[in-house]
Amino acid sequence: MRKTIAVLFAIIYTNIAISQNVSGTVVTRSINSTYLQNTGGENPNRRISVYLPPGYHQSKQRYPVIYYLHGFMGNDSIYPFMKNILDMAIAKNKIHPFILVQADNNTLFSGSFYSNSSLTGNWSDFEAKELVAFMDKNFRTIATREARGIGGHSMGGYGVLKIAMLYPDVFNCAYAMSPGLLAFVKEFGSNSDSYKQLAAIKTKEDLDKTYYPRVIAACARAWSPNPNKAPFYFDLPFNYVGDSLVVDTAVYAKWRANMPLYMIDTYAANLKKLKAIKLDWGRNDAPRFAVQCGMFSQELENHGIEHYAEEYIGTHTNKIWSVDGRVLNEMLPFFNDYLQFDEK
Repeated sequence: MRKTIAVLFAIIYTNIAISQNVSGTVVTRSINSTYLQNTGGENPNRRISVYLPPGYHQSKQRYPVIYYLHGFMGNDSIYPFMKNILDMAIAKNKIHPFILVQADNNTLFSGSFYSNSSLTGNWSDFEAKELVAFMDKNFRTIATREARGIGGHSMGGYGVLKIAMLYPDVFNCAYAMSPGLLAFVKEFGSNSDSYKQLAAIKTKEDLDKTYYPRVIAACARAWSPNPNKAPFYFDLPFNYVGDSLVVDTAVYAKWRANMPLYMIDTYAANLKKLKAIKLDWGRNDAPRFAVQCGMFSQELENHGIEHYAEEYIGTHTNKIWSVDGRVLNEMLPFFNDYLQFDEK
């Protein structure tokens, strides 16, 4: 009996020791951004949260960095359940120890769409240039392209694909989970009710009560700002005169230039520079995700761009930051396969 109790105590002690040994830390910093100086009322002071792996503070080791992009209405916070998944990934050998950073890309209209804008600031440049430089200066990173990966979900997935196209010399590999706004489809197509609903909204308070119209407004402030058009200061590709649809072809062209599906023609050569690309989406998500992700994957294939594309059984959110989710079981192992973990 005593031997059994001793064994049980040994197991408990070992589990506690392992748990303590694989617990990383999360620190927060603030960047007074040069790239985010703007005339649209956005705060250029941006908080970032950084996950540091177990043992970071006791060693001199350098680590690769995963730049994680949050979704619409999100912010930089690495919540306890997210940290637990990051710890678990290292403890279960899903990935070697790494650094993960997430910057606050929330705006007055709930999302930057990781885009450069003459109204709201240059969010693509902030993420790919300023944040990367800050991380390399202030943390023990492996400061090379081969040790940088970019991943994200929803609006963040959109940002992953866009930034990967624009800055292939900064990032080595890209993983987009349920990327949004890849093309004019479904809720964001010309025949959805979203544009008509937005046309009837005259105040920010009423806009904040909506979802799709607010997403469209955030995109418009990023992709087709108009400083002379109060109250929201943007133009739209689709407008209504009564019940009649009117297409603004100039604005339509601006939006196409910012949607990853249509960007492939221009940036195919850049995408081919990446070591690996993956996107995935839930079968039970809103219909537009399966449609646009399939279209995007097909277009990559048409350009001879090697990539992975996967549909799984899930919704938009139920299998992301969970024990059976995509971050733990797919995204982090993907980066483990393609990032450089040793200084050379």
